Amino acid sequence: MHDFKEKLVLITGGSRGIGKAIAESFAESGATVIVTYKNAIDEEYFNSKNIKHYKCDVADEKSVQEMVDAIVKEHTKIDVLVNNAGITKDGLLMRMSVEDWEAVIDTNLKGVFNMTKAVTRGMMSKRYGKVVNITSISGVMGNPGQTNYSASKAGVIGFTKAAARELAARNININAIAPGFIETEMTDKLTDEVKQSYLNSIPMKRFGSGSDIANVVKFLASDDAGYITGQTIIADGGIVMS
Repeated sequence: MHDFKEKLVLITGGSRGIGKAIAESFAESGATVIVTYKNAIDEEYFNSKNIKHYKCDVADEKSVQEMVDAIVKEHTKIDVLVNNAGITKDGLLMRMSVEDWEAVIDTNLKGVFNMTKAVTRGMMSKRYGKVVNITSISGVMGNPGQTNYSASKAGVIGFTKAAARELAARNININAIAPGFIETEMTDKLTDEVKQSYLNSIPMKRFGSGSDIANVVKFLASDDAGYITGQTIIADGGIVMS
């Protein structure tokens, strides 16, 4: 079990799903954990877990910079950034509106740019930092009805490689994780028929859990992964093998 007692971990989109599981896991490992949310959060729950929270739209550069400045002013540093915030607005290409395209790109890709740029300034001065970007197998293999989402997540993979090359000399590791089908509140709404079709495509014959992804995040955020940067780890039960 990795020890993060002296670390401050900032997780975007941490109010539910994978982000929530990541936040809980870091908190259990002793880290000071801060999650961001855009619309609503269960404050009582997160307070009970001793997890702090900031309202922030990651697509808004000003909102991001104000939040990062406030965190650094209070805590002096941010050791780990997990770019998890993401949205979907699925639809076939020929029916997709420009608004739905831009909304997904703004949150999923521009949000990663805004957060990483703001947070790594401080990491550079301290010559230490870990950034973990949550992408998706949709960004690796594409997914019908998700041209916007797949493009945004593929962009995160390219961003991860380029940023890792720029910041490696400053002892900042930047990696990505591409989850497959992970059970969350969102997937709970799918019909049994749809779930079974997904399950049939998974060689391990089970869906992933939030803790499956959190474990990989914590490894990449630990000093055990100190010689790993610019990589995308696919955690999907074997759907993508290449």
